[in-house]
Amino acid sequence: MRIAFYSQHVLGVGHLFRSLEIVRALAGHEVFFITGGAEVDLDLPPHAKRLQLPGLMMSEDFSRFIPVGAGVDENMDVDALLERRKALLMEHMERLRPDVFLVELFPFGRKKFGFELVPVLEAARQGRFGPCRVACSLRDILVEKKEQSTFEKRVLGVLNPLFDRLLVHADPNLVRLEETFPAARDITIPVDYTGYVTPRPDPQAGEALRHELQLDGLPLVVASAGGGSVGQELLHVTLAASALFFSEHPHRLAMFTGPYAPPDDAHRLRASAEAMDHATVRIFTDRFPAYLSAASLSVSLAGYNTTMNLLGAGVHGLVMPFDQNREQRMRAERLQERGALTVLDPATLDPARLAGLMAGRLGRKNQAHGVDLDGAVNTARILENLSE
Repeated sequence: MRIAFYSQHVLGVGHLFRSLEIVRALAGHEVFFITGGAEVDLDLPPHAKRLQLPGLMMSEDFSRFIPVGAGVDENMDVDALLERRKALLMEHMERLRPDVFLVELFPFGRKKFGFELVPVLEAARQGRFGPCRVACSLRDILVEKKEQSTFEKRVLGVLNPLFDRLLVHADPNLVRLEETFPAARDITIPVDYTGYVTPRPDPQAGEALRHELQLDGLPLVVASAGGGSVGQELLHVTLAASALFFSEHPHRLAMFTGPYAPPDDAHRLRASAEAMDHATVRIFTDRFPAYLSAASLSVSLAGYNTTMNLLGAGVHGLVMPFDQNREQRMRAERLQERGALTVLDPATLDPARLAGLMAGRLGRKNQAHGVDLDGAVNTARILENLSE
């Protein structure tokens, strides 16, 4: 089976790495991973090839495109770049003639990228790429919209006629699509809940990392802020909290700022950590699941990927939801009810309070959460059946 998988990241990299897990699960098939955001180093498996469109990201208010990456600059003609991308995506699809075209998030999100996706989707319906089936890859919870009914009509107007399948990367026993997309009842194509998509850590990798870090029995605390565009205040408070309870509860702290952390924040965090013998600050690690597997506690934001990494590793997490939308808080609070993590309140977050929470939960064993984490392999199975 030949799969073309379109995944466009615009601010953070969470969507991209979730999509990468699905790519890995499609072993035995030929996967062409079509990306178009800022260039990020990806460890692709041998069965996959990356096709990078000219880079685009969005302004923070999502009002305009920002050219990024090699061969583009912020002052170039954006309209010309859009036409170039549109033509290149169509050329890729005509050349590849995939059995399945998998599209991440659109039409539920990435509305601005309809300029290049809708023509390709219409061409697929017209048979220009051969017998190509089209599926949407969607996360569990959608963000709120100011004009919800208008949004739902627009989504249905693209989804129903131009897609064959909707894959929701969630466990319906935790959250269902209709809770954040009430018009789900009007979806006319088959909808599959795949379970959550997350890498399953190798316990031996965690043990090997503990040995590599020379922990000698000390608990490891991992602190992270996802891509780093938000959440730096949590890292500053965590570093201060770690210093407060270190003498009573010796531990090691491994902190990751994220690749999009403001340089000034990253510099100040590194400077503070250098004055502490037990803390290290790095930008990023491609071994994050192994770090969580080795850890006794995690402090982080509450994004989809990090939260599912926590569940997969079985480590207790103190998580702070991003306040600007309901997605992270809704998921985190439901998992807190299952004893899988503890939700932090940004309004009351200070070093002393966080130090008490960290000390009290260091090494805490999680209750069995019962959440389906096999989303990647289930997605691969569904796509295999779809192409038959």
